Amino acid sequence: MSFQRSHLTSNGKKNTERANYLQVVIIYVHTITSRLRYIADFIGKQVSGEIFFQLIDDADTYRKSNDFKINYSQNRISEDKLFLQPHSILFETSIKEQDIRCFKIDNYKAFFKTEGDFPFDIFAAAFYLLSRYEEYLPHSKDIYGRYAHENSLAFKENFLSAPLINIWIKEFKKTLQQKFVNLAFTTHHSPFTFLPTYDIDEAYSYKHKLSWKTVGGFIKSLFKGEWSDIKERMKVLKGKQEDPYEAYQWMDQLHQRFNLKPYYFFIMADKNDKYDKNISPDKKAMQQLIQQHNYKYPVGIHPSWQSGDDISLLKKEKEKLEKITGATIVSSRQHYIRFTLPQTFRYLIDAGIKFEFSMGYGSINGFRASVASPFYWFDLEKDEATKLLLYPFCFMDANSFFEQKDSALQAYQEMKQYYETVKQADGMMISIWHNNILGTSGMYKGWREAYEKFISELTV
Repeated sequence: MSFQRSHLTSNGKKNTERANYLQVVIIYVHTITSRLRYIADFIGKQVSGEIFFQLIDDADTYRKSNDFKINYSQNRISEDKLFLQPHSILFETSIKEQDIRCFKIDNYKAFFKTEGDFPFDIFAAAFYLLSRYEEYLPHSKDIYGRYAHENSLAFKENFLSAPLINIWIKEFKKTLQQKFVNLAFTTHHSPFTFLPTYDIDEAYSYKHKLSWKTVGGFIKSLFKGEWSDIKERMKVLKGKQEDPYEAYQWMDQLHQRFNLKPYYFFIMADKNDKYDKNISPDKKAMQQLIQQHNYKYPVGIHPSWQSGDDISLLKKEKEKLEKITGATIVSSRQHYIRFTLPQTFRYLIDAGIKFEFSMGYGSINGFRASVASPFYWFDLEKDEATKLLLYPFCFMDANSFFEQKDSALQAYQEMKQYYETVKQADGMMISIWHNNILGTSGMYKGWREAYEKFISELTV
């Protein structure tokens, strides 16, 4: 059902749009800002895909309206259905340190406490976390030059493992249901989704490498006395044994068995360096591997570490992947989760990326933006919403193995915990795994089995 909706601004200009919504909730506010428009749109869609939060800044229009009404101002207006007192952050244009004091409500934390019919300003608090406001403030970097997770409010206040915004929205929805008994909350989408994703950082351990790297690998193993590695390498190169990183057929069978629709991200670096170790995209074997996956699954670019230092490489790598796949590439995830706001996301938009999967930490598992739902990136410096849709992940195998020093069993238990948490919050759980960890290397013994066990229990 389509209808015409409009609102009057304080200067009398009429802004008219068309959309498919069944019901409208009027929100009165003294000033309509880009920050408020952005977060009201996100929360409205999360509450229900069929409800539109319409902002108006005219008090008389608000009073006369027969729609469901929320007063988002400092003072109550007669016959308010729901009164929310705002924090100032959504009416500012500057980026500055905010006075944040967390408090606990039932089993979750909140901040920006204000007076009204809800215990805090959910619009302002959700915007602070979703926009990654704190990442624009002065902060320390980790050893890879990334925003260190120890800086974050979520880590300091111990809610990194919770999709706090989703939890808040479920509570806010209860408040709306109590205030507006005739407001329907029908949704068209599934409340919970699991999306597996994979980064192909190093397609093969031994096969298809440059000759000097193969010789160097033999010499390195010989020097260290790693005889088992030497034997394994020789068997693989002679075709007598499968490469330990070649987990692709096993992964494909797992997806078919449990009807999964994953994303794959490939590095297209022309040159190898300390952090970019994949085989050359000019190699026929690499091109065939990409084409095989592109035939079955969505494929995205995994911008190399080098592209973070030389931005001109981003478009070149993307174009190379497009040439191999014969398709326009619109998805990406940063290698090593290396990005800086707002520069990296601006570069991605300029390169034609529409869907971005880097919102998480490369040093610890959890919810970097405290949310388990896709959301559009808000460019805080430009004070405007963008069309770059971010897909936040909460679990990465490399974080568990290298950073958290977990065992395969502990990784399985952590994934189960995130699964239960996200499912209860009606969110989307996105995980990252790598082919090498899912392969047959003795270094990762038990990890393939842990992942399969987790996947097999999703439908239970």
